[in-house]
Order: sequence, then structure tokens, then C-alpha cells
Amino acid sequence: MAAESRNHRAIIITSGDPAGVGPEITCRALADLDVDARNEITVVGSRAVLERACSIAGAAIRFGGEHDSVRLVDVPLRGSVLPGTLSAAAGDAAYTYIVRAVELAQDEGGCLVTAPINKEAMNAAGHAFDGHTGLLAHLTGAPASFMLLASERLSTIHVSTHVSLAEAIRRVRPERVLATIEAGWRHFRRLGIAAPRIAVAGLNPHCGEHGLFGSEDEAAIAPAVARAREAGIDASGPISPDTVFHRAANGEFDLVVAQYHDQGHIPTKLIAFDTTVNVSLGLPIDRTSVDHGTAFDIAGTGRASHVNMLAAIAYARRLPPRQADR
Repeated sequence: MAAESRNHRAIIITSGDPAGVGPEITCRALADLDVDARNEITVVGSRAVLERACSIAGAAIRFGGEHDSVRLVDVPLRGSVLPGTLSAAAGDAAYTYIVRAVELAQDEGGCLVTAPINKEAMNAAGHAFDGHTGLLAHLTGAPASFMLLASERLSTIHVSTHVSLAEAIRRVRPERVLATIEAGWRHFRRLGIAAPRIAVAGLNPHCGEHGLFGSEDEAAIAPAVARAREAGIDASGPISPDTVFHRAANGEFDLVVAQYHDQGHIPTKLIAFDTTVNVSLGLPIDRTSVDHGTAFDIAGTGRASHVNMLAAIAYARRLPPRQADR
């Protein structure tokens, strides 16, 4: 991950589904930051929910924007929301927080940090998106977006994410694989790595064994890697998916291109479950996120850990200004 820098970027935190642990981990993380760091932060959420979460979490945080308080964009709930209970009202609130936060990020150039949402709740409210990444691409007009999971030992970027395995296989096409390689390469260059070493995982066992177990590795992945190398990118692959993550975790590569959601998520979460940060690439705004869900089973109990939220905020603060990506 990137070295610490002092960009003093504005950070805009969405507090996530109000029925989940997002408000609690937001309050706990804010309480752990110093006053200077909190002064760079705006929270988008419902005041009543956040004040209740602060009480539950034992976090002495005040919202409002005046001295020693955190700036808040208050979005009142439109309906009843209970901790740990899936509802359309909670899904609509989470959606509205994101819309308002994107507007702020576009106006102020800040980095978005998102607490978890519940996709079922958001869809129940009539907002048909597969999660943050697709919604953010829609709101910003981005033609494509990519999910990067970043941790100290292993980082993975995904050709596809929240689709069925059958659909993920269909999406393994040379153009999409190449675009994923390029997105990861640009991001790691932005972080200060002059020549990122990118490994591209195969799709099939042993990369298909020359067609014995499938043709996608030779027909779609290998041509994308070749085109990336022609463009000056240090890309290798396809590499057998049962070895590539081990090699990357031991320092051979800076980034692995995973072909689908679980292929990249499982090894990354196994190695760094509490500290992996979800980063959206390909958008005109910056966004980092916790890499866990709403945890309805412990919402409202005060037991939720805020370690991952602190990691997402720290990653956001490390990102250099976007012009460095040009």
C-alpha cells in the first residue's frame, strides 16, 4: 500500500445502511482520529442514527461542524429503521447518502469513504444496483469501473465482481481484461510505483492445460496480457490461479488481476481480513471503502470493530491529488 502522505484531502464518509454497523464504525473511527483529521471530514448520514450509534459505541463525537465537532450533511430518514432489520427505508437512506456524497466529492474534490450498504435493502427501495461500484459508476457517468482490494501483502483487481459465476466467465474478454490491467497499472503508478509488476490470474485450473480444461485462458487472457506488454506494462500471465496469489503475497508481484469476485476476494481476505480496503478505480472521483458487510447480526450491540474503517480512511488520506494520475 502507499506510503503515508500529508495531502490534507477532504474526506467524505457515507455512514452506510442505517440498520447495519456502518454508523457505529463511523463513530468509533472518528473518535480514534485526532482533531485535525476530523476537521477534514464530512459525514453524510442521518443525525438521529449517528447520535444513537455514538451512544451505543461509546464514542464522544458531536456533529455540526462547529469547533471540535464533525461536519454533517444530515439526511433525515423517510420511514422507520431498526438496527439489524433489513428494510426498504434503510436501503433508500443508504442510497441517498451516496448520492449526496458524490455531489460533494464532485464539488469539493474530496475522497469518498463508504460504510457498508445492503444490496437487497437498496433494491427493495427501487434502486437497482449491484453495489457501490456500479452505483458510483452510474452517478458519475463513468464508462467502466473496477474493484481493487488493497492490503499490505496482497492486492487484487477484478475483471468482474457482483455477477453470477456463469456471467463472470462470459465477461472474460480481451478488452475487459486489458482494461482491468491498465486500471490497476495507472493506480499503482499514481501511488508512486514507477513500474508496477502485474500478474494476471488464469480462469481455469492450470490455465486450461492448452485447452483440456477450457479455452478462455488462451483465447481471451493471453492476448490481453500480450497487448499490455506491448504498451510497456510489466504484465505476466495467465498464471495458474492456485499459485499466483501465493507468489504475489511473497513479494513477486505488486498486483494480481483476478478474473471474478471470489477468485480475488478469498485470498485477500484470508491474508488481511480486517485491514483490506476496497478501492474503486475508473471513476472521476476517488473512493475507498471497508471490505465487509452490514453485519445485521451485531448491529446495535456495540460489538462492531472499526479497524477496517480506519484503514479505509487512512488509504483515502494517502491518495495523491487526482492530477497525479494524468
